[in-house]
Amino acid sequence: MGADERDGGRERSRANGASALRRGAADRPRVRLDQPRAPRRTFLPEYDPEAFGRLSEKIARFLGTGRFIVWMTFTIIVWVIWNTTAPSGLRFDQYPFIFLTLALSLQASYAAPLILLAQNRQDDRDRVTHEQDRKQNERSIADTEYLTREIAALRLGLGEVATRDWIRSELQDMLRDLELRQPADAESDERDR
Repeated sequence: MGADERDGGRERSRANGASALRRGAADRPRVRLDQPRAPRRTFLPEYDPEAFGRLSEKIARFLGTGRFIVWMTFTIIVWVIWNTTAPSGLRFDQYPFIFLTLALSLQASYAAPLILLAQNRQDDRDRVTHEQDRKQNERSIADTEYLTREIAALRLGLGEVATRDWIRSELQDMLRDLELRQPADAESDERDR
C-alpha cells in the first residue's frame, strides 16, 4: 500500500463522513433561525413569576397589618382555650400544643420567603425609580448649566449695549455741561455787545 493509496483512502473516508453528516442532517427537520423555538413540554408546574410576585406582595402587606396580628392572636387564644377546656374527645391538640407549634412554624416558614420576595420586588422598583430620578437630575443639571451659559452670554452682550441707566447718566452729564455753559455763554454775549 503506497502513499497514494493511503491519501485516496483518507479522502474517501472524509467524503463518506461528510455525506454521512449530510444524510443525518437530511433526516432531521431543518431549524429556522429567524423564528423562536416552540416551547418544550415539561412535566414541572409552570407559573407566571409576575403574578406570583404580586400575590406575595399582597400576602406580605397583609402580614404586616394590625388586622393580621389581631386575627392571629384571636386564633391562638381560641385554639388554646378549646384544647384546654373542651371535653377530652373534642380536643385535637393536647397541652404541649405541638400541632399549634407546627402550624405557627409552617406559617412562619412560608411568610419569611414571601416577605423577602416582596422586598426584592420593591428593591427592584426602587432601583428603577432611583435610576430614573438620577437621569432626570442629570438632565436638569445639564439644562441649568446651559441656561447659566446663555445668561452669561446675554450679560456679556448687554455689557456692550447702552442701558437706560447709562443713557440717563449721559444725558444728566450733558445737561450739567449745558447749564454750566449757559452762564459762560451769557457773559460772552454781554461782552460782545
